[in-house]
Amino acid sequence: MELKIVKIEKPEPINFILGQSHFIKTVEDIHETLVSAVPGIKFGAAFCEASGKCLVRWSGTDAAMIELAKKNALALSAGHSFIVFLGEGFYPINVVNAIKLIPEVCRLYCATANPVEVIVAETEQGRGIMGVVDGFASKGVEGDEDIAWRKGFLRQIGYKG
Repeated sequence: MELKIVKIEKPEPINFILGQSHFIKTVEDIHETLVSAVPGIKFGAAFCEASGKCLVRWSGTDAAMIELAKKNALALSAGHSFIVFLGEGFYPINVVNAIKLIPEVCRLYCATANPVEVIVAETEQGRGIMGVVDGFASKGVEGDEDIAWRKGFLRQIGYKG
């Protein structure tokens, strides 16, 4: 077995969701779920088929996000993994729970706009995701000024009243 690091390649402001599923209809179910959850959503989704032709299956509503999804899924090539890129202005917080409720979705590894490195194990049989490095290491503990900033920011962007 060999461990590899696969960096997710994407523009800085773009959010994505990385997960694992167990069935070829995942890509269609993700598509239906996203367009039902957020009308007009721009996204691209790709799923790494783990048997048969072992293709990267894909769908979406935005050509650029579809290309990101296909490119990163192929770089991962980890059986039954999926990746969803959300167009600028669309966020995981609005769709993560809906994706988690798709019957074939087993787990989510991350939902973020941060730089991400995916730790992949490769064996003679294939590849699997061991985990992710999402963003950067902590630099300290927030103080009163940081708490005030956090609370103000969340209200400024409309996530708290």
